[in-house]
Amino acid sequence: MTGYPSRHGTVQVDAVSITEKLFEGLVGREDETAITDGPTGRALTAGTLMQQIKRLAGGLTERGILPGGTVAILAPNMPEYPVVFHAVAWGGGTVTTINPTYTAPEITHQLDDAGAVMLVTTPAFAEVAREAAEGTGVRDIVIIGAEKCLSLEDVMGKPLEAQAPVDLERHVVVLPYSSGTTGRPKGVMLTHRNLVANVQQSGAVAGITEKDTAIAFLPFFHIYGMTVLMNLFLERRAKLVTMPRFDLELFLRLIEDHRATRLYIVPPVALALAKHPMVEQFDMSSVVEVFSGAAPLGPETEIAVGERLGAMSVQGYGMTEMSPISHMTIAGNVRHGSSGQAVPSTECRIVNPETLEDMPPGEEGELWVRGPQVMKGYLNNADATAQTLTPDGWLRTGDLAIIDADGFMFIRDRLKELIKVKGFQVAPAEVEAALIAHPGVVDAAVIGRPDEEAGEAPIAFVVRAPGSDVGEAELKAHCEGCLAHYKHPVAYSFVEAVPKSASGKILRRELRAAL
Repeated sequence: MTGYPSRHGTVQVDAVSITEKLFEGLVGREDETAITDGPTGRALTAGTLMQQIKRLAGGLTERGILPGGTVAILAPNMPEYPVVFHAVAWGGGTVTTINPTYTAPEITHQLDDAGAVMLVTTPAFAEVAREAAEGTGVRDIVIIGAEKCLSLEDVMGKPLEAQAPVDLERHVVVLPYSSGTTGRPKGVMLTHRNLVANVQQSGAVAGITEKDTAIAFLPFFHIYGMTVLMNLFLERRAKLVTMPRFDLELFLRLIEDHRATRLYIVPPVALALAKHPMVEQFDMSSVVEVFSGAAPLGPETEIAVGERLGAMSVQGYGMTEMSPISHMTIAGNVRHGSSGQAVPSTECRIVNPETLEDMPPGEEGELWVRGPQVMKGYLNNADATAQTLTPDGWLRTGDLAIIDADGFMFIRDRLKELIKVKGFQVAPAEVEAALIAHPGVVDAAVIGRPDEEAGEAPIAFVVRAPGSDVGEAELKAHCEGCLAHYKHPVAYSFVEAVPKSASGKILRRELRAAL
């Protein structure tokens, strides 16, 4: 077996809960602002945050929901989100985080599958929450900031002063649901140890300090925002400014007003930062690092963002099933287009998906990962768990990648998204990166469609840059200069936007359905 251990050593995972770990970053700064609501300026100090977590945990315990119960959160990013999340964790329960853009049937599925007994939401989502909870095991719907109904303040009780006893390695503290880009979303069982391990693994190499500020638009319901921002950033004694949803103008204004130092983004936002004229209207001089994750970012865009903002522009890699981070780019050791190197205590393999042989440096195969951040399994889905986790603890990521001689990992594409053209394998991400490199293009997606002669053929969905009238002929000529002939799209559709999940992944099934 050819393995690739982390070049950054190991971490000794602390035997504490994720909330005890968070409190390590809050104790001693009780009077300092920890988290601010960007649009309103409403803020919680570190001391208030800890006290509200303990009071809510106490109230949920008095109601018999904790320990052991599952509480669902259906809410945008706001200061109360970590209060609810960590109150449930502190009280020995399980949190399931729901995407606020879900429809009622999608929410119902998650509530039923997770076994939720309480749903916490906001007035904006109260109607869909009530509809979705009908007929499920949800006994109470709590509406943050609402009047004349059960509010968060109503549920507060006597502070629970100590972490409720839990098995740190086995107790499922959070059930985020996978994006479902290849099927119905699955509950990912993550333990306290998984989350604490990933906070420590990431914190050991991320370089975040108490002097840092981040604008948190990455949704806390998603593992990227949950771990990197809500947990890691606060644990490192840094400051968070929340946004309920992404809006470019508000994002730029908050960066300027709060002198944000680190930007955690996804590829669509990277494209905007690289190309949108609005960026020039704001002072971005405080930014020292831009970190893109959730989906691969082409090296041209990565470099363009860094040059435009005068900051270090890097990438990382992770999955919900890995809590999520397995790879990060370490400051001062940048290789553009790479997702960086394995974080401490993380092993990798590159495996031929057909022969299961381990591949040497520089050769492509499926990325397998093993480490303390890897999930316990999928909830109520033993078959999917067995297909994803090997008996000896390796997680099959489903991503094609290479690892070079220096341990840098490069994602090539999703294993199931490869387009087979006359026996050749075409990675959509490569063609998309080539199209986005054209100045008249701001975004692109490529899928395969059946072709009688070639088996499959690539077709492109292209979003023109503002003011651009680039057409099919010009893009064909552009591709001829940078891609092998079999990788050229045979047809182009010009669209207003490429459909993507909340984490920035292209929803190729929607594009296929549109054909």
